[in-house]
Amino acid sequence: MVRPQEIKDIIEQALRCERVEVRGDDGTHFEALIVSADFAGKSKVAQHQLVYKALGDRMRAEIHALSMRTLTPEQWAQQRDPQ
Repeated sequence: MVRPQEIKDIIEQALRCERVEVRGDDGTHFEALIVSADFAGKSKVAQHQLVYKALGDRMRAEIHALSMRTLTPEQWAQQRDPQ
């Protein structure tokens, strides 16, 4: 069974992350917030593909569903401090 911390660690090793939060309590369904400079200039699809690539075979074998919210550091800052 995969734990949220394992997913967080894998993502942080593969991407330049400012923030990663992963939640899930059944071992197969997870939600993640990922803030990374690696997402700059990429579409949401391309951002998600970076995360899927980082997780590799775990996405096919161990993780049934991963709902992601991906943001650049600039987008994250705007959402935290809208002006």
